[in-house]
Amino acid sequence: MTWHQHERAALAQALAAVPPDAPTLCEGWEARHLAAHVVLRESSPLVGAGIVVPALADRTERAIQELGDSAATPGAYRDLVARVAAPPAAWHPMSWAGDAANLVELFVHTEDVRRGGGPVAPRTLDPELAEALWRQLVRNAPLRSRGTGVGLVLVRPDGVRRRVAKARGDHGTVVVRGEVGELLLHAFGRGRAADVTPEGAPHDVAALERRLPA
Repeated sequence: MTWHQHERAALAQALAAVPPDAPTLCEGWEARHLAAHVVLRESSPLVGAGIVVPALADRTERAIQELGDSAATPGAYRDLVARVAAPPAAWHPMSWAGDAANLVELFVHTEDVRRGGGPVAPRTLDPELAEALWRQLVRNAPLRSRGTGVGLVLVRPDGVRRRVAKARGDHGTVVVRGEVGELLLHAFGRGRAADVTPEGAPHDVAALERRLPA
């Protein structure tokens, strides 16, 4: 089993453990809408494009709302979660993309569901999964923190550290410490639900938090 397949199973399990109207970390989405997002991302080329093309965003959101709203009953929600658990069709690009396109997406959405109702203990990650997530994190973090002007260094509990952004102008560097999964959630805008510790000058931490709240 690849790691994105592992996280697909984890997401389906997290969804099955909550009712369809359970809150998530995605503003405006209950569990059924998040499930609809995952299904449509992997089954509708138009909706998939709308996730990255701003001109199609409204149409994508309508489709997600409609499918999510149709899964308000336990039976309909159970069927939708079963669609999340199933891999995309062989013709769909997401079926070819593997961990590169799917691992972070599915990991973050699993945590969106798990943590939507309030603080929960982080999952204990397989060390190889943590390393796979770390590789994705250091590739994505420069883009996620772009525009802050702040230098950014990520530090794991085992001492591994990576500078992912250089300071610009009058800014210094912020060091963010945490487990790999927590650092990933912070980089993808879920810092308020993640266990991370930013360290740096107050104005630099504030500048980073305007983009990546913690």
